[in-house]
Amino acid sequence: MTSTADASSNYHSLRAELETLTTEAFRPELSQIDRLSTLEIAKIMNAEDATVPTAVATQLPRIAAAIDAVAERMSRGGRLIYAGAGTAGRLGVLDASECPPTFNTDPSEVVGLIAGGPSAMVTSVEGAEDSKELAAADLKEFSLTPDDTVVGVSASGRTPYAVGAVEHARARGALTIGLSCNAHSALAAAAEHGIEIVVGPELLTGSTRLKAGTAQKLVLNMLSTITMIRLGKTYGNLMVDVRASNEKLRARSRRIVALATGASDEEIEQALAATDGEVKNAILTILGGVDGPTAARLLEESDGHLRAALAASTG
Repeated sequence: MTSTADASSNYHSLRAELETLTTEAFRPELSQIDRLSTLEIAKIMNAEDATVPTAVATQLPRIAAAIDAVAERMSRGGRLIYAGAGTAGRLGVLDASECPPTFNTDPSEVVGLIAGGPSAMVTSVEGAEDSKELAAADLKEFSLTPDDTVVGVSASGRTPYAVGAVEHARARGALTIGLSCNAHSALAAAAEHGIEIVVGPELLTGSTRLKAGTAQKLVLNMLSTITMIRLGKTYGNLMVDVRASNEKLRARSRRIVALATGASDEEIEQALAATDGEVKNAILTILGGVDGPTAARLLEESDGHLRAALAASTG
């Protein structure tokens, strides 16, 4: 049981640590913001948000290097796993959950872990973010291999859950990425690829769901999207691996085939019927002049890369 003296010491230690973080800094020039008009506050907030892409731009070489490393491993069957607490954890879960409908990935290929489990998506789970051991326990069920990637996400860069996830993964030979919003963070130091997007103090002191959250969302967008481009999940800027699971996506599938091929509606319907609705296969049957089974074989031999399959079909 923690004594009062120990609790007081821990509090003062944590407070001192937080006071060194840019994301926790107080901005006296905004101390009267609640007295401004709604439009004035909105203008200030919009101007703050506009600085985020510039901060991300400074880290693009690091982001690109991390993506190439992720794509190389995923091409061998590795998984991409995000781990974070609070807002950072939710952003990871969000990014992971968008991959199956967008890129037709299996839910096990891109995974989001949040400290405290699924219920923490909507309700705060007290103390979950403070445990490195909890992160290690959550990752143990994945039996990590060197082809896997674990991305620790934490605005402060000190969250024990995110740091613990990276440390556990690195000890098992997996690729590790640490995404934070403070310089010289423990998270970046623990990871093979440290990405630190320093967005500066928040409009509301310490509310890292704002600029820091936006920065993390932008980087996670890049990690998953560009990795999938590298893996052949797109053809140009078309989502040719989209999973048509509802009417909107079925209509989008037909539009993608039309944009890629310029074919008539009748040709598109025939191609989709011959390929069980698979957009990439349908495009290959039209542009490559092959039947459904041949399209499937060529894509399999090309590891799903449509351009390579097209070259093989016309070669």
